[in-house]
Amino acid sequence: MRIGDLTFANNVFLAPMAGVTDLPFRILCMSMGCGHVFTEMVSSKALFYGSKNTEELLIIDEQEAPVAVQIFGREPEIMAEVVEKHFNPRKDISIVDINMGCPVPKIVKNGEGSALLKEPELAARIVSEIKKVSNKPVTVKFRKGFTSQDINAVDFAKAMEAAGADAVTVHGRTREQMYTGEADWDIIAKVKTAVNIPVIGNGDVFSSKAATLLFDSTGCDGVMVARGSQGNPWIFREIQAKVNGEEYSEPTYKERIELCIRHYKLSLEFYDKGKAVREMRKHINWYLKGIPNSVQMKELINRESEAERVIELLKEYSISL
Repeated sequence: MRIGDLTFANNVFLAPMAGVTDLPFRILCMSMGCGHVFTEMVSSKALFYGSKNTEELLIIDEQEAPVAVQIFGREPEIMAEVVEKHFNPRKDISIVDINMGCPVPKIVKNGEGSALLKEPELAARIVSEIKKVSNKPVTVKFRKGFTSQDINAVDFAKAMEAAGADAVTVHGRTREQMYTGEADWDIIAKVKTAVNIPVIGNGDVFSSKAATLLFDSTGCDGVMVARGSQGNPWIFREIQAKVNGEEYSEPTYKERIELCIRHYKLSLEFYDKGKAVREMRKHINWYLKGIPNSVQMKELINRESEAERVIELLKEYSISL
């Protein structure tokens, strides 16, 4: 698959997810056969004003590089300046992805994320201004519409293409739906028919079967996996096996716990212990979901503040299975 002048190992990508797709998780997903990874959503305004916490979101390791960076905002000039100053000089950044789909209230009330679906002219100007300065391909991620009465993904995609976007990712839900209900893949197919740039489909990809159905039913050029990867980085290996007609075996309980421990140790490499413990709690809950006696184990781990003890508990749990 190609986007701009870039070629990827495969066309199954890890979606940007706030609080999830941090550096350790991205490394794991790449090791499992993910075609390309995206950072968490990064505030262009925060970068513009020199936020150190925001700059930390742009730390990229050689094990995952190059990485697509997703930014959000609504001021075209500020966003373009951020791209020129922070992204252009870096070889470890592959793509500038603009978020126009985030449904979170605090983002939407500022006129950012999916609120831009209601302002297609401003959205197009953002793309145009960034394209003027960016030495990376520029892509846009958005939803099928703001509400069920405002389905405008096709026209929006056309506007993004006309403004210079090198590819678009379409999540088949409205902002109104948030993450509920089923994703509408028909809208992805309609966008694919309407534009000449690559279209990546997103929404409800929780298995290799879903990924191949999304490819087949929409004709999309790539698939983006979001919640389906949580606690399950193997999904990328599973999808590639399905695409290549190869055998695939689900990870055993012990293998899931082993990868959880590996993830924990990666977090300890890149974060201080306190942050690693906090960040890993949600990941552990996802890894252990459905394993016998996992409820009790998760309760123990969530009360634990020492990273070394958490790893010990996970090892003991694995032995007990």
